Amino acid sequence: MTSTTLASRPSLRRRVLFGTVSVLALGAAVVVGSALPPGVANAQPVVIAQPVALPSFADVVDAVAPAVVGIRVRGESTRQISIPGFDNMPPGVPEQFFRGLPEAETVPTTSIGSGFFISQDGYVVTNNHVVDHNATEYTVILNDGTELPATLIGTDELTDLALLKVDADRDFRYVEFATGDIRVGDWAVAVGTPFGLGNTVTAGIVSAEGRSLGTSAYDDYIQIDAAVNQGNSGGPTFNLAGQVIGVNTAIYSPTGGNVGIAFAIPAAVAADIVADLRDDGTVSRGYLGLQIQSVGADLAGLLGLPGPGGALVGGPNGDSPAFAAGIQVRDVILEVNGEDIESSTDLARRIGALDPGSSVTLTVFRNGETLDITVVLAQMPTDEQRAAAETTPAPAEPTPETNIGMAIGTYQGDVVIADLNPTGSAAQAGLRQGDVIVAVGDVQVTSTQDVRDAVAAARDADRPAILFQITRDGGTYFVAVPL
Repeated sequence: MTSTTLASRPSLRRRVLFGTVSVLALGAAVVVGSALPPGVANAQPVVIAQPVALPSFADVVDAVAPAVVGIRVRGESTRQISIPGFDNMPPGVPEQFFRGLPEAETVPTTSIGSGFFISQDGYVVTNNHVVDHNATEYTVILNDGTELPATLIGTDELTDLALLKVDADRDFRYVEFATGDIRVGDWAVAVGTPFGLGNTVTAGIVSAEGRSLGTSAYDDYIQIDAAVNQGNSGGPTFNLAGQVIGVNTAIYSPTGGNVGIAFAIPAAVAADIVADLRDDGTVSRGYLGLQIQSVGADLAGLLGLPGPGGALVGGPNGDSPAFAAGIQVRDVILEVNGEDIESSTDLARRIGALDPGSSVTLTVFRNGETLDITVVLAQMPTDEQRAAAETTPAPAEPTPETNIGMAIGTYQGDVVIADLNPTGSAAQAGLRQGDVIVAVGDVQVTSTQDVRDAVAAARDADRPAILFQITRDGGTYFVAVPL
């Protein structure tokens, strides 16, 4: 360890000295300002009879600090080996000169994060991204510096949660998830090990609820302004009763450091996921097997709905519960078991919270009418199963633009968007190069001429917009294009 003096760090020394000058200047200003105005005699000092009492978090911290831990994860990663000078070798050097040399090597890695005990016998909650490093060893570091080995019980990538277990012949101080409502404006006390420094406490308030970072359909974060930095991931945020209101998982930062915008997984979400992981190491979620998107005001008008809301079906996946129940493309799911659906994310969360095998009633809007459809949910497939089902549309050769700023072509039987005018209505509405056009309005598209005819017919009918059904990255979407 090295020590740094002011002399060896002139910039720091100047900052400290400048701070001293500032304090002196402020003191001088106070002295000058204390002179009595003309005509005022025997002035008395200001005394506030009932000083404002700000809350202290010391009692909360004393109670919960032993339950908060640091987590060190050791693993391995593979990196390419760079051969010095290889890229600049003169012509004529035979390639076999380098044969037999390794092209990659395995190197050890170490990452740090935070976590907290949720049971006396050593279960520890943290983030999935803290432990997801091809790990070979997990170590839990207690508040007093004690290091204990841990075992990974299970992870859930969709909510970024993980559960570890410490096996030791001792009892651990633990904390519980809050069960009451979280309100914007409530105090929030974050405890964790930023940058591996050891238990560090910061405080602020709950800034917002229902935040989405676009990482999955299950995003539902609370936002806090307590300082959260690298290494705080997986640590808890407490209320003033010492209950966990959130698991810190991400920050918004242009600089990589704290700027007062941090995101935590709400206690209600974390408690359910952790309970599943503790039972069998996995999370069970209900599964419909639908490609869906939210219905905004633009789509609502084209679909004949009175206003925005619900989830528009791009298509049921093959052999899925939705397909078996008769859900169709362009259906709009308005309710689940009689409860309104606000968006596609809302539907995904509602279905995911139900058990596989359970029966649900979906209220669906189809061709101007509503009908109820009963669906028996399945188990959500794994990441590998979902990835195997994805396809990527292929590009096409450009053809002349349509009158909405879009060039289209055919490729392997599909009508594909080959190019877009960035200022045209198609691009502005959200269509992209490479999108496969499935339908335009009520017309199923089989040729580029079908697209032109459908757009022309909509213009002749003085329609303000037309609905494009497209596929992109294995998903089906609807886009309202203004005319």
